[in-house]
Formats: sequence, C-alpha cells, structure tokens
Amino acid sequence: MSHEFLIVERQEGVLTLTMHDPPTRNALGPEMVAALNDELDKFDRNPEDRVLLLTGSEPSFCSGANVRRFNQSIEESTDEESPPPASDEGSPWDSLEAEMDKPRDVDPTSGAFMPLRLHRLQKPSIAAVNGYAIGVGMGLALACDVRLASEKAVFSEAFVRMGLVPGDGSCWQLPRLIGLSHTFLLQYTGDRLDGVEAHRIGLVSRVYPHDELMKSAKELALRMAQGATYAMSLTKYMVQKSLDMGLEDSLDMAHAAQELARHTSDHREAVRAFLEKRKPRFTGT
Repeated sequence: MSHEFLIVERQEGVLTLTMHDPPTRNALGPEMVAALNDELDKFDRNPEDRVLLLTGSEPSFCSGANVRRFNQSIEESTDEESPPPASDEGSPWDSLEAEMDKPRDVDPTSGAFMPLRLHRLQKPSIAAVNGYAIGVGMGLALACDVRLASEKAVFSEAFVRMGLVPGDGSCWQLPRLIGLSHTFLLQYTGDRLDGVEAHRIGLVSRVYPHDELMKSAKELALRMAQGATYAMSLTKYMVQKSLDMGLEDSLDMAHAAQELARHTSDHREAVRAFLEKRKPRFTGT
C-alpha cells in the first residue's frame, strides 16, 4: 500500500515507511505529515506491526520543511499580524519568556510535532538515513530509537540558516545524544555532517556503505521484530523517563516493569526455550 507521499511496506512484523516526494527531496509538507500520522496510527493499533523502519526515497531521507511554504506564509502575513522586533521588547530571553506566557494555537498534527509523535511510539523504531536529513528531517531521525546512516547521509540543524530556532525538539534530543558542545556547534552554524562524522560524535549507531544501508537496516528491524517487543516497549518507557529521574526512582520503576515482564508470554517462552535448548518464538505479548 502507498500514499502519494509515502511508500508503505510490511514484512514479518516490520513496517517500512519511505517518505516519497522527489521534487522536494521528501520535504515534510502537510500531505506527507497527514500520511505519516495515518500510518503511525495504524502501526500503534496493529499488533502484527512490531517495529518501525523509517527512510526516504533517494537521494534524501527528509530535506526538512518546505521553504516555499515559508515564503508563502511571509507574503500572506500583514504588518498588523507581525510582532514588533525582539529588540523593542528587551533581550531575546526576556522576549521568549513573555511569548511563552501568551496563549498559542497549537496543531499537534503539524510537521513540527512529528518528532514527538515518533518519540511517543510504544514500539521500537529505526531511522535509516540514506541521504539528506535537514532541519526537521534530522529531527525525525533523532526521534527514532536507533539511527543508522549511509556514508552518503547528510545531517544539518539548518534552522539558523533561515533565521529560525530548532522547532522540532532537537534542543531536548541532541544534548542527550552528543553533549552540549557538539549541540551548540551544530545549532549555531547549521553545518553539515556526513554519516561517518555523525557516527564519530554519537549521532548514529552505525554507518554503512551506501548500497548496504537498507539491507542492513531491514536485517536489524527483522531481528528486533522477532524479539520480545513487549519488554522492548517497557524498556523504551524506562529509558525516556529515567532521563529526568534519579537512580533510586529509576530502579523503583525498573522493579515495577520487571514485575509486568515476568508475567508475559514472552518470558515464559524464553525460559522454556532455554531449557529445551532452542530459539524462542516471541509474540510480543
């Protein structure tokens, strides 16, 4: 099954979503966002879908937001709708704090929230970054649990080059992945990283020759889909919550999660398989 802007494939528990809009190098426009939200809703509900593999059609993973839409928005705005320059309201930080106190119309189905949608998936996710991952396109990759890259991958926090800030959650994601210095360097400059450099600084887990990326990514996704995905879901929750916890609270949560895991079919199957000296057949329950 395919949408106009999304190619959808299912194989042995793996849902592969390929962002597909060649004229824009897979820019994250409203149509693609709608298609992604639709398929992710199905992924959440379908017990046979156990792992998500996200990629893009060559030569791009996702080129970010559609800049032509930025220009359209600017041309449609009026002086009355535009806020005064930040310098008229004090420092940038003062202006931001004042802005945060104002009510805002937020559309949770917009492209800016797609990284959050991926982050909240209760199943494992893999990004196979095969080319350009720019701006919010990089944010989509960051929101997946595991990132694999081709040597031809190109990452950029390009927001600053448009006079904008990272509006995709990467201010939360990047410091946890690569530390503050690397984060500020990428976000202040918008410089581009190839797959090898992204691997060196810890942005991706593995880097492959370009023509081996998808084969390797699908092998990993299939391997994970055959595993104890209920335990993986609990692990994902624990890792995310532990980022804002002390060790004692994290251990308390782990004990609660282990109590749930001990009562799963997967745990019983793993014990039986160990005793019978065979490979377990997990069902994710």
